[in-house]
Amino acid sequence: MSTPILEVIEVYKYFKNVKAVDGISFSVNPGEFIALLGPNGAGKTTTVEMIEGIQKQNKGTINISGLNWAANESKLHQIISLSLQETRFIDKLTVNETVQLFASFYKLPRTRVDEVIEIVALQEKKKSYVENLSGGQRQKLALAIALLNKAPLLLLDEPTTGLDPTARREIWNILMSLKKSLNTSIILTTHYMEEAEYLCDRIIIMDKGKILAQGTLEELLSANNSKEIIEFATIDNISEQFFCGDGIYKLIWDENAFTGKLIVKSIIEQLPIFLQKIKENGIKLTKLECRKLTLDDLFISMTGKHLGD
Repeated sequence: MSTPILEVIEVYKYFKNVKAVDGISFSVNPGEFIALLGPNGAGKTTTVEMIEGIQKQNKGTINISGLNWAANESKLHQIISLSLQETRFIDKLTVNETVQLFASFYKLPRTRVDEVIEIVALQEKKKSYVENLSGGQRQKLALAIALLNKAPLLLLDEPTTGLDPTARREIWNILMSLKKSLNTSIILTTHYMEEAEYLCDRIIIMDKGKILAQGTLEELLSANNSKEIIEFATIDNISEQFFCGDGIYKLIWDENAFTGKLIVKSIIEQLPIFLQKIKENGIKLTKLECRKLTLDDLFISMTGKHLGD
């Protein structure tokens, strides 16, 4: 088994009386893509900032290629790279000039500038000013800069937020090609569940500073494969007491949209009981769907929130 490029071991971070990160542990292997999922305030950003060396943990250990930030700052800056959700560049520089500027910080040759521009498919925009780039092209530019030093660990903070589906898919393809060609490891935070499912080998679900679950998509779903969903909508609000009893794990009710997800052990067993309760209480259904649990359902059942909340 390969040695992890990143180890996070029993890490805590406090801000006054708030436990932003509360004793989390995980590792990332070479060439592995990890998604860090959680609602706002879950501790994702603080976790990533500690890995980046921006924040210092109160307790616990963070090792990157066997090194920690305490005495190895210059070495670790060569090992990691990052791309933020939004990066400000100089509007009156061209794409080529911007990448050259950042390449000079690493004393890299001109050939590397050309390489990363080609990797992110910005060759036709080399002479374009940054101010004239689309949102997707700006994200490609940020990614090109992150790739300059061939860092084995790449930290991506919502790299496709606000992009149209085509631009988002282009970023995904670039990342997947990096995995194949350079064995790059990635930690990804995202508000798109399908992005985590498509790109990542393992998924870590966080909330209130803790890790609630981690594993492959198959592992997370199989651990909950006894659960199924009755999804419905009504024209009126309902009382949650209608939907409790044996075989019912949880009701997730949106009182604003009048929609609900009933997490049950067996649709076959619970659907007749559900319909009988609907009838007895004079509730009018506008939607009814029965299906297996998805990652989105699992996330909501664990955190009580949608990923974008």
